[in-house]
Amino acid sequence: LHFVTVVKNVNRPFAIMKFAAAIAAVLCAAAVASALPSFPEVEDLKSGTHWALLIAGSNTWGNYRHQADIYHAYQIMKRNGLKDENIVVFHYDDIADNSENPKKGTVINKPDGSDVYAGVPKDYTGKDVNPTNVIAALKGDKSAINGGSGKVIASGPNDKVFVYFADHGGTGILGMPEGQPFLYGKDVVQALKDKSAAKGFQQLVFYLEACESGSIFEGTLPDNINVYATTAANAEESSWGTYCPGQQPGPPSGYNTCLGDLYSISWMENADQTNLKQETLEQQYVAVKNRTSRSHVMQYGTLDFDSESCAAFMGTAARADFTMSPASNNERMEVVEQRDASLVYYHHKYLHATGDAKKAAFEAYSEQLQARQHIDDAVEAIAEKLDADFSGLMSEKVLVQDWDCYKDAIEVYEEQCGRLGQYGMKYGRVLAGLCNAGISARAIDTAAEHVCQAE
Repeated sequence: LHFVTVVKNVNRPFAIMKFAAAIAAVLCAAAVASALPSFPEVEDLKSGTHWALLIAGSNTWGNYRHQADIYHAYQIMKRNGLKDENIVVFHYDDIADNSENPKKGTVINKPDGSDVYAGVPKDYTGKDVNPTNVIAALKGDKSAINGGSGKVIASGPNDKVFVYFADHGGTGILGMPEGQPFLYGKDVVQALKDKSAAKGFQQLVFYLEACESGSIFEGTLPDNINVYATTAANAEESSWGTYCPGQQPGPPSGYNTCLGDLYSISWMENADQTNLKQETLEQQYVAVKNRTSRSHVMQYGTLDFDSESCAAFMGTAARADFTMSPASNNERMEVVEQRDASLVYYHHKYLHATGDAKKAAFEAYSEQLQARQHIDDAVEAIAEKLDADFSGLMSEKVLVQDWDCYKDAIEVYEEQCGRLGQYGMKYGRVLAGLCNAGISARAIDTAAEHVCQAE
């Protein structure tokens, strides 16, 4: 496994560095004296009610970082004045009390950060984290909710909404917990269109952490419905996990999994340390883009209001928290591709296990590699069976054109060959490309049956 190190070349005079160090020491002392300092007041932001929808789409200890990201976001919203009745949280809730957690009942999103789990609402957990409930909560449709707290984004025409999603992704798809179908970009965008048409918000901001996350909004999100979106990556590249075992900075002793995602911790650590009443959405986007240097952070939708303050969507109290995100030198970050972060977990677990546990860890790691190989071989063979250019589809940008065929293609693949899972989502572009070329889901089904059922 190879980590990628991101280093920014900084060339400052020594005297300025000494002065900066002195200032940093003063700031740290102030942070200790007051853990939650309020920034200077500016003109109040009056825009109705503030709402937040926070969604962690994954489960299992190896995907720790996604739920940690969402918990951190909750703390930001809560600290900045949003009420729990206006915050809806989706999280599988299987990491805080996980047997592998070295500090039971707590979750951290940064190596030296504080607990981000405390007080997080359990609106939708376990099997209630599913595409149907996510779309219903976004639209504010209580009648479509099945299970959970029943809370939805019941916003109106004068309200501002913040949506944040963290998980794996692929071309036009977002991950959901194991056993659940994917969340499709077409359904997300349609929900946003429907909510806009129903005057369900004044403005809505959507932050999206996932591989190929740009494919959810590129060519699909209108620029005239007052939805502003940023994504961790463009339509054809990975997003990146960070604070992983073996990296610098890495997690504290005892943690064998990545703590966060680079795009996500970039915007949230910025929010913890910055005056959000004075920082605009555009300024935060630039700061996040500069730090997330291994993928292309993108903007979509209505860009006209990116000059508004972050506080207008993340809470007007706008209080800093240097305990949650202690000020540190962020110029050096090591990262790992999202889809390989689980391998880091399995590999690290194997390296540090002994006896029977080491044998079990090796078997689990080997199973992961074998499952990946099965998916690699199956998708390539299906493409070849259909006389498609597999290498070309994998190397070019593919956007979904025929959503019905694409959904059906994923379903028939999984029926014949097994779950794509978080790793196999990378091959969404192949199935989408086949559909775009006019190959029917029925033909894909036949090819998949021949390839996988003949094994």
